[in-house]
Amino acid sequence: MNTLRFLGATRTVTGSKHLITTGKSRILIDCGLFQGLKELRLKNWEPFPADVRSLDAVVLTHAHIDHTGYLPRLVKDGFRGPIYASSSTIGLCRILLPDTGRLQEEDARYVNKKGFSKHKPALPLFTESEARSCLRYFRPLPFYEPVKVAPKISVCLGQSGHILGSAFIQVTLGRNGTEGQRVVFSGDLGRSSRPIINDPAPPFEADYLVLESTYGDRQHPPQDAKAKLRDVIIRTAERGGTVVIPSFAVGRMQELLYLLTELRERNQIPEIPIFLDSPMAISATAEYLAHTEEHDAEMRARMDGGIETLLKRITVTRSQNESKRAIKHRGPGVILSSSGMAVGGRVLHHLATRLPDARNTILFVGYQAAGTRGRLLVEGAKEIKIYGELIPVNAEIVQMEELSAHADYQEILCWLSNFTKPPRRTFLVHGEESACEALTRRIQDQLGWDCRIPVYGEEVELSADPLTR
Repeated sequence: MNTLRFLGATRTVTGSKHLITTGKSRILIDCGLFQGLKELRLKNWEPFPADVRSLDAVVLTHAHIDHTGYLPRLVKDGFRGPIYASSSTIGLCRILLPDTGRLQEEDARYVNKKGFSKHKPALPLFTESEARSCLRYFRPLPFYEPVKVAPKISVCLGQSGHILGSAFIQVTLGRNGTEGQRVVFSGDLGRSSRPIINDPAPPFEADYLVLESTYGDRQHPPQDAKAKLRDVIIRTAERGGTVVIPSFAVGRMQELLYLLTELRERNQIPEIPIFLDSPMAISATAEYLAHTEEHDAEMRARMDGGIETLLKRITVTRSQNESKRAIKHRGPGVILSSSGMAVGGRVLHHLATRLPDARNTILFVGYQAAGTRGRLLVEGAKEIKIYGELIPVNAEIVQMEELSAHADYQEILCWLSNFTKPPRRTFLVHGEESACEALTRRIQDQLGWDCRIPVYGEEVELSADPLTR
């Protein structure tokens, strides 16, 4: 009997983990951290709900921490199998995972120094050294070539257009690993006509589909993202303020650098300082530029300039002392720093400094999960706690969904329309409950498909018999 068990990203957008079990094999699709609400974050500290030593392999859709960030803990707890991913996803994981471990160690040291935590001492979930230790288990997978990853299980990657290296995955469960039940995991679906990387490709056929639903209840605004970014910068500069942009270091940051470069080249924003205060984003940008095979035509045309293409006339701050100079900057300027939902990292210091001043703008450019500081700010919080101190919110708060790297419901439906026949059942994950429910209704109404919204820990049998609708 083949089964699928949902161990994360159920009615929430983080902690993606999906366990497939056949008669003799077990593989995990994605291995992400829970983020946001405390009740979710506490799950990261719970024992993994299966014997990690029994796992044959892990296969990753992409490098974002909500899909990969639990890997160091999995290895720490005894997993020793291969971790499969596209080569560019592996390159990004070599940047993101150690950096995440380092940030957790820094945050633990800081809260211990200040006495903010009730835990004595506060500990990181994993260290930078533990993150580096898990990297030895990574193995590259090509796109569009089936590869056997465990007895009677093969996988094939297709480009999903979300970030560099991102993939949807067709898992084939059968006698020889190439013929049998097909389970497709969408991963995070990207959007068409976005800069830098290729658009999402049509899906593989599926008997079962595990589909993301982050924006299942909304459409992205039709406005021009570059024009809105320009307007925010200009009006903030005119009142003498600084624009702080909390951003994901991988994907969103590179698109922002691309747009800022274009705005400066066309003299559409003033010549004000722009700081890139994220060592992770600096390294990730080099990775983006190295993988030309994933670039779209527009990006390939720009590549003659090398890394300076996306870092032109931008102040890059790697060290903590350089970061402090960006924090001390006053007057018009732009600061890009991670993390994107303001849950940690250097951006917290910028927020603590800039939020009290009404001349400044905090610009959020991506999804803000429930329980994060970013979500609280875009919902109108008048004060926010950062490192145990309540910070008044007087700065202008702006959210730009035009830069989202996730497909909205119309774009998801368009991707689904490429299936030549409907999956026997579709499971909606990686979305808050309202988004899952809204997308379920749309898929059922417009396509007539059988859809389910699983709960955490649920295990379903992948039956070969016809399903009752």
